[in-house]
Amino acid sequence: MEFEEKTISRKEIYQGPIFKLVQDQVELPEGKGTAQRDLIFHNGAVCVLAVTAEDKIVLVKQYRKAIEAVSYEIPAGKLELGENADPMAAALRELEEEVAYTGKLELLYDFYSAIGFCNEKLKLYLASDLVKVENPRPQDDDETLEVLEVSLEEAKNLIQSGHICDAKTIMAIQHWELQKK
Repeated sequence: MEFEEKTISRKEIYQGPIFKLVQDQVELPEGKGTAQRDLIFHNGAVCVLAVTAEDKIVLVKQYRKAIEAVSYEIPAGKLELGENADPMAAALRELEEEVAYTGKLELLYDFYSAIGFCNEKLKLYLASDLVKVENPRPQDDDETLEVLEVSLEEAKNLIQSGHICDAKTIMAIQHWELQKK
């Protein structure tokens, strides 16, 4: 069985600082005709499951305009242009900027955020041996963050209450829980 869709044409709809939106016309496999695909191209991002010596994870509380709500999340950030070669440096930067920590990083896995329409690939790192940074990099000008350190049970309660509602953070907490078993 054939699965691949062949691109007939591509029209760029929007190019911004974070992503590009295109509209592709594709030929479907097995002679099923054509279809339109609206796609978002993103440079990628990093996210960090930061675990303290007290066995707590570090979260940031912030407002997310897309959902018009406050969310609790693991530290994360987009890869700047050219950073694809060194995503670990980007993860360390985000860890310091958002929660004023540094530590030893281990890549846990890569995953796509919304594979049906977006190519954003995230790299999830585990940060251990955390050390507080005395004079951390400043937070991004457009971010207002509050830092929290929570136990596994508290994190699970935040998921149940809907305060943790993004996939990367839920995946990281589930990974953390599985490692404890």
